[in-house]
Amino acid sequence: MNQVLLIIDAQQELMDGNQKESPVFHKEQLIQTINKVIEKAKQSDVETVFVRDLDVAGGKDAGFQVHNEIHMPADAKVFDKKATNAFHGTGLLLYLKEQQVEHIVIMGCKTQHCIDTAVRTATVSHFDVTLVGDGHSTTDSDVLSADQIIRHHNNTLHGHYNVEHFSMVRGSEEELFRPTHDSYR
Repeated sequence: MNQVLLIIDAQQELMDGNQKESPVFHKEQLIQTINKVIEKAKQSDVETVFVRDLDVAGGKDAGFQVHNEIHMPADAKVFDKKATNAFHGTGLLLYLKEQQVEHIVIMGCKTQHCIDTAVRTATVSHFDVTLVGDGHSTTDSDVLSADQIIRHHNNTLHGHYNVEHFSMVRGSEEELFRPTHDSYR
């Protein structure tokens, strides 16, 4: 089965925060988790793909880059996006189809925006998705704390389906590149 690790918006300024935004919830833990799963992907011979948001740090300089504490593989594919949806106008969907990917493991920022959108778009685009439950983060909103947003999305997106393809939420300690979707179909 062809699969990829998709890391969305794990960018320096987005994760560290700036004068207007606070750092993402449990930033250090998130970075450690992303690095752990990148290593698992390497061991499983699974490609890592990054998506960067052009709105972060004005789409330039160090703040725009993948966070400097993330062990980005030298051969990682990178797509830049202008929209919340990582698949919109990026070439990502075409690339995944060309690679005959069937399963996507998703991590990154921010939970209620780009992560939620990617999970839902991937399922309607005929991919099974594993969202790493401890591998995405956000900041507090005016209504909910970051922790509440993360827990809500982990609950909502576990088992989210579009008939044939759906998402599962699993912890980073699990064998993420051995999908469990078929046992639920």
